[in-house]
Amino acid sequence: MAEWQSRPLDAVYPVIFIDAVNVKIRDGNVANRPIYIALAVTVEGTRDILGLWAGEHGDGEGAKFWARVLSEIKNRGTHDVCMVVCDGLKGLPAAIDTVWPQAITQTCIVHLLRNSFRYASKKHWGALAKDLKPIYTAPSESAALDAFVAVTEAWGDRYPAIIKLWESAWPEFVPFLQFDTHIRTVICTTNAIVIWSSRMSVFDVRHGVAGSLVLLSGRGYLQPSRKQSLRRKSACYTGGFAGLVA
Repeated sequence: MAEWQSRPLDAVYPVIFIDAVNVKIRDGNVANRPIYIALAVTVEGTRDILGLWAGEHGDGEGAKFWARVLSEIKNRGTHDVCMVVCDGLKGLPAAIDTVWPQAITQTCIVHLLRNSFRYASKKHWGALAKDLKPIYTAPSESAALDAFVAVTEAWGDRYPAIIKLWESAWPEFVPFLQFDTHIRTVICTTNAIVIWSSRMSVFDVRHGVAGSLVLLSGRGYLQPSRKQSLRRKSACYTGGFAGLVA
């Protein structure tokens, strides 16, 4: 596994998705810990897992952790990335700006929607989903802003936390609006990582330098370097997210 984790990578990736999944880690005892996965879209249009990194904190790893992870990817040969799609990982956007200054940071739209519904009563999910849809399906940023104003007027008094959530995420939300719909379906979500990670079960680790965790092996971890074609449509556009965002 160490050989695979250090293998040379492509010089350029159009998109890299980064997300965390909770898996069982054997470090003496077996416990749930976050594993951070970087999944890239190659210039040929296939997907490739670039690496796995064991987290140490349930609330995020911070800028130093992400600077180390992204620098490792860069040192393995990836000198440029067009876009990095991620969600709420503390310190990651700043690390992206440092390692790949010209890369676009794009928030995961499905995560943004899921987080929005957490602030709302379930009885309002249908109406809220209907009002949010014109934002992320807008033909332009200005049209998305108009739709957001309408959502603010309709829901701002009842759910101010939802409005604040979108306002905070707006700079990382809007980049994908400049692309055609068929590109948006690829970059709007990190769900491909969740689908792939369902193959993982238990990892063994050892303690590395400065207390960091090093993955040794994974039971149920199948063909990590296998490249997969991008044939699956995104949940943003197929209704995969509880049937509410299609």
